[in-house]
Amino acid sequence: MNQEENLYYLKLNVAIEALVDRWYGWAHLVSPATAAMNIKERHMKIMESYIKNPKIHAAAVKTPKMLGGPFIDYEGGRVEDIKELLEETKTKRANMLKLNEAIVELNDMLQAEATGYSLDPLYDKIPETLKGYVELYYDLNNKPNFRFFESLLYQSEFYDEAAQSISLQLVESDDSRSFVLSTPRLDDEHLIHSNIAFRDQVIDDLFSMKKTPGDFKSLVDRLGIKPEQEELFKSFFTTTPPVKYERYQGEGIRTRYFGHACVLVETKEISILVDPVISYDGYETDVNRYTVNDLPDEIDYILITHNHQDHVLLETLLQLRHMTKNIVVPASGKGNLQDPDLKLMFNNIGFNNIIELSDMETIQLDRCTITGIPFLGEHSDLDVRSKLCFHVALHNNFKVLFAADSCNVQPEIYRRVHKIMGDIDVLFLGMECDGAPLSWLYGPLMSNNIERDKDQSRRLAGCNYTQGNDLVEIFKPKNVFVYAMGLEPWLKFISSIKYTDESKPIVESNKLIDHCIEAGIDAERLFGEKTIEY
Repeated sequence: MNQEENLYYLKLNVAIEALVDRWYGWAHLVSPATAAMNIKERHMKIMESYIKNPKIHAAAVKTPKMLGGPFIDYEGGRVEDIKELLEETKTKRANMLKLNEAIVELNDMLQAEATGYSLDPLYDKIPETLKGYVELYYDLNNKPNFRFFESLLYQSEFYDEAAQSISLQLVESDDSRSFVLSTPRLDDEHLIHSNIAFRDQVIDDLFSMKKTPGDFKSLVDRLGIKPEQEELFKSFFTTTPPVKYERYQGEGIRTRYFGHACVLVETKEISILVDPVISYDGYETDVNRYTVNDLPDEIDYILITHNHQDHVLLETLLQLRHMTKNIVVPASGKGNLQDPDLKLMFNNIGFNNIIELSDMETIQLDRCTITGIPFLGEHSDLDVRSKLCFHVALHNNFKVLFAADSCNVQPEIYRRVHKIMGDIDVLFLGMECDGAPLSWLYGPLMSNNIERDKDQSRRLAGCNYTQGNDLVEIFKPKNVFVYAMGLEPWLKFISSIKYTDESKPIVESNKLIDHCIEAGIDAERLFGEKTIEY
């Protein structure tokens, strides 16, 4: 038999889910301190609630207004499996529960005993679990706080790669998966679970087969495929090669919208991918979309705007790791609980090509300049530094600004930026201006429950019409594209967003688009896929 006859391609609709203790992996489940808080205050509470009353969860999941809520999506069934997972969590993550208790205890001690005098005596009162991992400090208003030496936590018993695993599945519809923050991934006859760490090279070898054929049999042992699942695993492969990607060879610039905040910028010399969230191919859908097969074989730079689960999507990033030269991330606040370090996280899960960028810092390339631009809002007024807009200047002085979910609450900042950077050609602007409340994402990290009216006022929100229009007037773009709205149907399991024509983000973005068109500016709210050549 010819050796080539043993070579197979991975089907384009094979998805990977990075899991931590069977929960969908995102940055706050990788960094040890935030993981400890989410295990105790999110995962265990959801599981305990489900065990107590699964019917309430089953009803809530079917209610549109409850989308994205803390409800497990197993139709009221599999209660014994959830009980088993809860008990395993208590046993296997006992050290993480101690870490959670120590963080709470340390904060309570500081609030009670740090009254403006020297903090030196309080180091002896740091819980034993945390000694050697934290620094105590006052802010300039004499409010006490602490920061982690996060790199030491990654080298401790609190970072356990045994908690990591992956699941593989064929995606056959846009709504086949449950919301990621509230439903653990239990065993299923259509899923393959593999107990490997996120850094494992086998992930790269597997997903390189979406473009380059390989021997799937060699992966059976490396992934630990059970004999009874070998037939399912083989169904993930095909001998049919994908359509070959044709790299852009024009003299200008091509941008391709992949959905949500994901945009590919190409010249014949360079490729830049922003906030990768890539859909799948190989099944019927009403919405056209680009997939991994529409990406170049090598991506020069991936740009990450901020550390939310729909922008740092491990599911996509792990698939692209083998083909990515560099990833640019915003610098963090260096140790604050609510702002885990993205570079540290990526380094610890097998990405060794991370460039950290701060406000107004620049990466100067031969035919391209990438500059980090201040990013306001969208983080519920918490001290989160790991966020950047990106200004990309290509040859022929063509300038693009990716504003993602930044909320322009202070236009003077961008007027100052404009004095330095000048006008732009294209503005990509996020306008999800409702946003979830503070507690939806950051609740597990809060010391005390916040009052409902305050919680509702502090939202994960992008620009409204006025804020967006201010950016248009400041930077004077020729094209305005509203994006990062979570509109695409394949994003529901990540964002839980479902709009109507009366939804505020739709109304506000319509106003901006109409206003831009009246002013002679090409404007559009992006959906599905779009290619623009300049």
